[in-house]
Amino acid sequence: MMISEMLDVYFIAGTQDVLAGELLPVLEDALKSGVTCFQFREKKLTEPAKIESLAKSCQEICRKYQVPFFVNDDVKLALKIGADGVHVGQEDMAISKVIASCAGKMKIGLSVNTLEQADEAASCKALDYIGVGPIFATISKADAKPVTGLKLLQEIRDSGVTLPIVAIGGITPERAKWVRESGAQGMAVISAITKSENRRETVAAFQ
Repeated sequence: MMISEMLDVYFIAGTQDVLAGELLPVLEDALKSGVTCFQFREKKLTEPAKIESLAKSCQEICRKYQVPFFVNDDVKLALKIGADGVHVGQEDMAISKVIASCAGKMKIGLSVNTLEQADEAASCKALDYIGVGPIFATISKADAKPVTGLKLLQEIRDSGVTLPIVAIGGITPERAKWVRESGAQGMAVISAITKSENRRETVAAFQ
């Protein structure tokens, strides 16, 4: 799968985003509905063994539907279970260390919130894509950075950065066209999918 295809409708979730016990059925329904990538982002569970067990269960479902499985932040876990990729933020492990540990073993994504960070990311040849945002205000991440708006997407593209972009933050089906027109290859979505009453229609509206 090409990176741009993988980023198309990039689903992110953990137990904090769903009702108790619903992550696996929500994930499977999202995969059936056409999401193109899944990132396991667990912020509620604290016991490493439980987190690993849940990650493996999510990974198995992703394999069933032949959709890439990413782990958020936890490089050790991603390596241990053989994830398809890992995504890290600016405050997580230094990207140079992530690349040293993961390059050639899995795909690597990095979050950026400024043009300067995007330019720095572009110099990291081992990076596969960048996540840009939050584009709009979001309630899904308590630690969300300041809203960048669509302007940052356009500035990154105009600056000559060629890394594929997945936009994140408050993106709804109604806003999807604007996001793509501003230069993103795809959209990372949490609540629009976890809270959807018809995920097939929701996913289709993002494409």
